[in-house]
Amino acid sequence: MSYDVIVIGAGAAGMMAAVGAGESGARTLLLEKNAKVGRKIGITGKGRCNVTNDCDRQTFMEHVVSNPRFLYSALDRLGPQDMMRRLESQGVSLKVERGNRVFPVSDRSFDIIDALLRGVRKSGAQLCCGCSARRVETGPEGFTVFTDQKTYRAKAIILATGGLSYSSTGATGDGYRMAKGLGLTTTEPCAGLSALITKETWPKDAMGVTLKNVAVHITSKPDGKSIVRDFGEVLLTHFGVSGPVILSASSRLQSWLKAKKKTFSEAEFCLHLDLKSALSHEQLDERLRRDLDKYRKRSFQNALDDLLPRKLIPVVVRLSQIPPEQPAAGITKEQRRQVVNLLKDLTLTITAARPIEEAIVTMGGVEVRQIDPRTMMAKTVPGLFVCGELLDVDALTGGFNLQIAFSTGLVAGESAASYCKRLPIRNGE
Repeated sequence: MSYDVIVIGAGAAGMMAAVGAGESGARTLLLEKNAKVGRKIGITGKGRCNVTNDCDRQTFMEHVVSNPRFLYSALDRLGPQDMMRRLESQGVSLKVERGNRVFPVSDRSFDIIDALLRGVRKSGAQLCCGCSARRVETGPEGFTVFTDQKTYRAKAIILATGGLSYSSTGATGDGYRMAKGLGLTTTEPCAGLSALITKETWPKDAMGVTLKNVAVHITSKPDGKSIVRDFGEVLLTHFGVSGPVILSASSRLQSWLKAKKKTFSEAEFCLHLDLKSALSHEQLDERLRRDLDKYRKRSFQNALDDLLPRKLIPVVVRLSQIPPEQPAAGITKEQRRQVVNLLKDLTLTITAARPIEEAIVTMGGVEVRQIDPRTMMAKTVPGLFVCGELLDVDALTGGFNLQIAFSTGLVAGESAASYCKRLPIRNGE
């Protein structure tokens, strides 16, 4: 069976690519190996789907970690506000929350999936789920896609298979293999927006505690060079730390390691947490003094309820090296200073990121120097287009990565259709 354009992968980028190609008049086939489309979209934002970020282009670029300049043309074609209008035209009401994060009013990611699917159908593209592409070959007549069911031919191919993150959604790295088979090179994939593993084990004792309004500072060991400064929520886990600010920090660390041509196994980092960032040392000391006076008849470990989450108190007491049963009224000025310094600089040693299968996004992928950013077409393989997470482009949390998928997908689809129209007409077509 022959088509103008075949899109492999029906995630965010793939569905937008099919929409772009179909709306541009190309006979389009969208292949998805899963039984349903958009499985990764369904779990983003804890099922709420942070679909984009309602910001200007400069702010957007500041949140892109890898190869931001590659995205200028794609964002000009489909920016965050353009995507919001598209979704609203498909019947999805949107809302903007803290940090300009955009969600469906319903807080249901499946409303976004359904809207994208309606767009695919309206464009005239044909969808085939449960059909796994095994390999792609190129020849004088175009491309041949071999699947587990049929063999298809097309003038243009769009690879939109995603990366390796969230393997439970079917992400197995098929696209890397296909891209390499067609002559493209890739950078080593690694975990982006990932939780971090610490050498210290005490986070397990306070597992599940969310520390809010924490100032985060990450430095390299042993030189103490500053790498990341941020502010937000930190979640303590059985292996170390997670939470929005940690996820973003992990991508910054991976970028730093890539620039240094190192891996986590070759470097260590210090994570400094200021748990009371709104207070100076002096103000926190006065706050602690008041609490100790208020609960003067209690032991030290039972006098911190107003200051810290309950599960964190035993940890802080142990790290302070102050006897837990010491009367609160007997805590000295020097002991208060120890506690204040601890809360203003609670330090952990980062040794690794969690496995890429658990990461939110994949860093690395098809090298962007091989791809024309105006069209998403491979410079050395006419008719081959690459978009979405398969590209070596990624961003921080906040809806930026989905927007990258939407923007590069639409450009790939429209460009693929345009490419097909420019091809000479052959007999039988």
